[in-house]
Amino acid sequence: MSAEPAGAPGAETPDPLTVIRTRGYAVLLVIVAALGVPVSAAAFGFLALVHELEDLTYEDLPHALGFASTPSWWPVPLLAVAGLLTALTIRHLPGTGGHRPAEGFVNAGAPTAAQLPGVALAALTSLGLGAVLGPEAPLIALGGGLAAYAARLLKPGIAPSANAVVAAAGSFAAVSALLGSPLLGAFLLMEASGLAGMMLGLVLVPGLLASGIGSLIFIGLGSWTGLGTYSLTLPHVPHTPDPGIAEFGWAVVLGVAAALAGTGVKRLSLSLQGWVEQRRVIATVAMGLTVGVLALLYAESTGRNASEVLYSGQSALGGLLSEDATYAVGSLLVLIVCKALAYAASLSAFRGGPIFPSMFLGAAGGLALSHLPGLNATSGFAMGIGAMCVAMLRLPMTSVLLATLLLGSEGVTVMPLVIVSVVVSYVLVLRFERPSAASTAPR
Repeated sequence: MSAEPAGAPGAETPDPLTVIRTRGYAVLLVIVAALGVPVSAAAFGFLALVHELEDLTYEDLPHALGFASTPSWWPVPLLAVAGLLTALTIRHLPGTGGHRPAEGFVNAGAPTAAQLPGVALAALTSLGLGAVLGPEAPLIALGGGLAAYAARLLKPGIAPSANAVVAAAGSFAAVSALLGSPLLGAFLLMEASGLAGMMLGLVLVPGLLASGIGSLIFIGLGSWTGLGTYSLTLPHVPHTPDPGIAEFGWAVVLGVAAALAGTGVKRLSLSLQGWVEQRRVIATVAMGLTVGVLALLYAESTGRNASEVLYSGQSALGGLLSEDATYAVGSLLVLIVCKALAYAASLSAFRGGPIFPSMFLGAAGGLALSHLPGLNATSGFAMGIGAMCVAMLRLPMTSVLLATLLLGSEGVTVMPLVIVSVVVSYVLVLRFERPSAASTAPR
């Protein structure tokens, strides 16, 4: 199997059907199935460890120090420590802690065995101590790296192209249940990879196999340990009526607003990233302090919990929708501003993924606008998620699925609105995008 995408200049593209009929491809599927179990279990353990670190640092430690409840200022020193630990990991361990999240969702290939500890440690210190990032990017990197390393141990002579497929399948297995559906996780990686046609099927079949096995492992371990699956779910979704003309108008408004907000967050994070990389340790600590101060400002100005600004927002999405009536419009606006700035600061310096904070910001924005006439909360919630996701990820199909599958049966009703908001946001983001130096260079 060629490691180059179909249609690449000078690449010899094999016939995918011929490859699929070979004995070697069947052996590859067996290897993928066998590796899917330990890789999925490792991914589950990683998510459990992140969750335990969140509880330990944000709840147990303050109580152990004699505080009746977590003080509103607690995130400030906590995020400073996170910045220090993450910066030291990035500077001193191989692999710079994984890919830079400010550059978007990038499928950069599997890390080497030597880089895996740095990727894991940078993600743990970032996510477990409150940075506004999600676990999906580290999981994808760790799953791919572990699978590729294990495949080389099991079959030392494995071809680089086959090992790349195994690594991709490991990534599928690691992220299989995180987004609420193994199919959605597979679709995310499929769209991000840029593969197409039958060559996509060649890589997708092992990935889907690993994804299905991974989802079963997550469900089994969640039931056995009592920890749950760490999947993206909403406990209660209010009913939404069939969309009308007014809601299609709001879809355009939300698409424009998300494109502007997403472009602003991305440009700010990239600008900060350049400054951070010139003075890694001091600047990462400064970004951690910034996130902590923003959480403190939100808590003091609204009377709500500072943790709503911290972390990825994955577990808070359900409460945001079900408890929408308890949020004043002013509180939602302060939450959006503080979370967006904390998101940009985290993207610039920490390690993690960009998906869940973008979903949370879009959801909060849609709920804030639902207080105006002509827009119900569920529709605003879904359209905001889709429009903000595509503004940050540049993956339109994945953004539509993230916003609609999350809502269960109500997702079918709001899907036309989500599609409009995603398309508007996507087109505008591409128009706003600054051309790269390569694209503007004279030919």
